[in-house]
Amino acid sequence: MRYPRRYNVVVPVALGVVGTAAAGTLAGVWVGAGSAYPLTAAAVAAATLAAIVGVAGHEHPFTTFGAANVVTTIRVALVALVAALVGRDADAAVLWFALALAGIEVALDGFDGWLARRGGLASEFGARFDMETDALLILVLSVLVWQHEKAGAWVLLCGLMRYLFVAGGRLLPWLRRPLRSTLRGKTVAVLQVGGLGAALAPIVPPPHSTVVAAVTLAALLWSFIVDILWLAKET
Repeated sequence: MRYPRRYNVVVPVALGVVGTAAAGTLAGVWVGAGSAYPLTAAAVAAATLAAIVGVAGHEHPFTTFGAANVVTTIRVALVALVAALVGRDADAAVLWFALALAGIEVALDGFDGWLARRGGLASEFGARFDMETDALLILVLSVLVWQHEKAGAWVLLCGLMRYLFVAGGRLLPWLRRPLRSTLRGKTVAVLQVGGLGAALAPIVPPPHSTVVAAVTLAALLWSFIVDILWLAKET
């Protein structure tokens, strides 16, 4: 049975935005990110959650939001706190703070899926929610690596690749077919966060950070090429 797409989402989403603002207020004071930092983080969280619900909300078949989606909402808040650092001057403390947030987000990745399966609440929405959160984190990290001159503008491809792939699906319908779940894909996804995080770390200066970012991008390009060739073969 399918339920309306508004499936009790207002309260958890609102709490997620408020929680992001509260965490941003405390963290902003700690790292000296400025008074606008919590508002920026809350705006990013609100926009991200609204976009995901707007695009994939109809894929949620349950009347409850579910513990798994609550965990993913927390992950969105963490990514929003990292995203709010884009465009700001950053010293080593701020960069380590961004990496710590990204590390917690990655640690929670997989826990939401486990909760969904354990509670019998796995859904296409939850999978999409998880995937879009990961994609946003990779985009934000790639922007920070470029902003802080750890690599050239080409590093942005790490974050833009998935969105370019989705855009390509509008022109080539066969690109919209479901991709198989593989260990290779999961490993490369983790490598993106780990590689970009390493490149961003204050203890990894250029040109070493550039090399790390280049290897990270190369792995992603290889993985996308493999997936595209597989989709073309299955057409």
